[in-house]
Amino acid sequence: MSPPATKTQKQEFRLKKEETRTGYTYEEYKQTADWLLSKTKHRPTLAIICGSGLGALGELLKDQVAFNYSDIPNFPHSTVPGHAGRLIFGNLNGKPYVCMQGRFHSYEGYPLWKVTFPIRVFHLIGVKTLIVTNAAGGLNKDYKVGDIMIIIDHINMPGFASQNPLIGPNEDRFGPRFPPMSDAYDKELRKLILAAGEELNLSEKMREGVYCSIGGPNFETIAESRLLRSLGADAVGMSTVPEVIVARHCGLRVLGMSLITNEVVMDYNCKTTANHEEVLQAGKDSAKLLEKLVTLLLQHYEKSNNLF
Repeated sequence: MSPPATKTQKQEFRLKKEETRTGYTYEEYKQTADWLLSKTKHRPTLAIICGSGLGALGELLKDQVAFNYSDIPNFPHSTVPGHAGRLIFGNLNGKPYVCMQGRFHSYEGYPLWKVTFPIRVFHLIGVKTLIVTNAAGGLNKDYKVGDIMIIIDHINMPGFASQNPLIGPNEDRFGPRFPPMSDAYDKELRKLILAAGEELNLSEKMREGVYCSIGGPNFETIAESRLLRSLGADAVGMSTVPEVIVARHCGLRVLGMSLITNEVVMDYNCKTTANHEEVLQAGKDSAKLLEKLVTLLLQHYEKSNNLF
C-alpha cells in the first residue's frame, strides 16, 4: 500500500489538473453570479472594464458595493501595477452599473478562459452592454499621447497561434460554436461616444481605428511594430480582444476605447523606449478627461434605452 499523499503532492496534483482544463463549467460561472447577486441589490445592465491607470472610472459610481477579486468565488487575482483588483457595483444618475478596476492578462500566467471569466459572469447577472477600456501604444503616426481611439475592429495576434478564449467544448447556453466577429464593436455605441466627445469639444482628440492585441508582457520590437502597422493596426496593447470575443459569444454589445499612452517606437535611431510607468502616468493625466467622456456617454446611453 502506498503512503498517503502529502500536502505538497496534493497541491501539485491540483495544479496539474488545472493545467488540463479548457474552461470553467457553467455551474462555476453560475456559482459566482449567484454569489454576487446575493451580496448586492444592484442589478446592472452595463459593465465597464478599466485598463492600466484608468481605474478612476470606477470611482464615478455612487452607493458603492465593492469586492476584492480575491474574495469573489472562482475569480482570478490581478497582479499588474495600476490594476486595483476590485469589482464595484454602484449607481450613476440613478442607474446601476458594475465596473472592474483592473483586468486579467495571459502574461500573468492565466489561460484565456480565466482571463475572460468575468464576462460570462456579467452575462449571467443581467449585463447586456460592455465597455472595455485600455492603455495602448499608438502605431498610427497621426496619433498623439492623450488621444482616445474608439475601436472599430481588432487584430487578434495570439489567435493566429490558436490562443483563443473559446477553445474547448462549446457551452451552448452562452453562445454558438462559431460566433462572427465582423460586427464586434457596436456601431450605435460608437456614434454615442463620438457625439459625447463632440459635446465636450474633444473631437481633435477622438480617433477611430483598429486595435491589435499581442501577448506581452514585453513591449514590441521595432520590426514587430512596423509589421503591425503594415497590417492596418492603429494601436497595440496586451488585452481587450479576448474579453470582446467572449462578450460577443454571449450576445453582449461592445464599445471599446483605447487611451493612447505612448507613441510606439518604429525608428532604429530613436533613443527612447516604452515603459509601464509612462503608461500609468499618461493614464493618470487623462483620467479626468476620460471620466467626463464616459459620464456623458452613460447619460446618452440612459436616454437611448430603445437601442439597447
